[in-house]
Amino acid sequence: MAGIEQRILKLSILATALVACGGIAFGLWSGSQSIVFDGLFNAIDSCMALLALLVSRLLVKQPGRRFQQGYWHFEPLVLALNGSVLVLLCVYALINSIGGLLRGGHALAFDAALVYALLTLACSVLMLGYQRRHNRKLKSELIQLDIQSWLISTLITAALLAAFVVGYLLQDTSWQWLTPYIDPAVLALLSLLLIPGPLRTVIKAVKQVLRITPEALEHEISGLMAGMTRRYGFECSSHSVAQIGRGLFVEIQIVLPEAMDRWKVSELDDLRAEIAAAIGREGPNRWLAIAFTRDRRWL
Repeated sequence: MAGIEQRILKLSILATALVACGGIAFGLWSGSQSIVFDGLFNAIDSCMALLALLVSRLLVKQPGRRFQQGYWHFEPLVLALNGSVLVLLCVYALINSIGGLLRGGHALAFDAALVYALLTLACSVLMLGYQRRHNRKLKSELIQLDIQSWLISTLITAALLAAFVVGYLLQDTSWQWLTPYIDPAVLALLSLLLIPGPLRTVIKAVKQVLRITPEALEHEISGLMAGMTRRYGFECSSHSVAQIGRGLFVEIQIVLPEAMDRWKVSELDDLRAEIAAAIGREGPNRWLAIAFTRDRRWL
């Protein structure tokens, strides 16, 4: 699975780099700020996809002396960095677009811009479909992030295409005076629409970096331990849960009743296995520690 994930990310990096270079070059040649923005957006995505590939390779490595609990924390760090850079890019583009509108806009060769938008849209749609098809089985967070990036790229290009079609149709009409404003207006609209997406990614990633327990996960473990306590008569229990990237970390401490003093180690192991099975998500991404004691001070 890890090999397939890395192969998909490599292809994405190559495709994104080609689209980015084409967008920046064409945007500078044609004087289109919105196309340059599209190219820069893809360039940042290409760099972030490269980081995601490096993280993907780290996640399949065994924990080492310095990172004894694995490399899961690198995943939300990459997500936070990616989202932060995209938010800054959108804010910068919004400021530039407002300045362009105030200056009266600028002329744009709509026929050439239409060709660029069509080619870029075709590439984005193909990559989006390819990654979605493969990630139905992989369920990779890193590929899911890349899918979101390609979806955003597709929406950006579709918006550019629609705007360029309108600009092309307005030429040589009584509404031609609007055409210089189309490029900065589209850039402003795209910037405003795109900011919430990466901002949500940053907030989610920062919560994981800070090890803030998701409310749903806390309810799940609390409900499980309440049921186990009723069933076995535990005196009490405590737990700590964290979701860091694709890594799930669960620690549970249980104070046993006096009636379980004579339980064998094998019986406690069976109880531990029952709790582990109830939690689910068994695999290399789950870190689970369940401790039994008769002394409340170890909670």
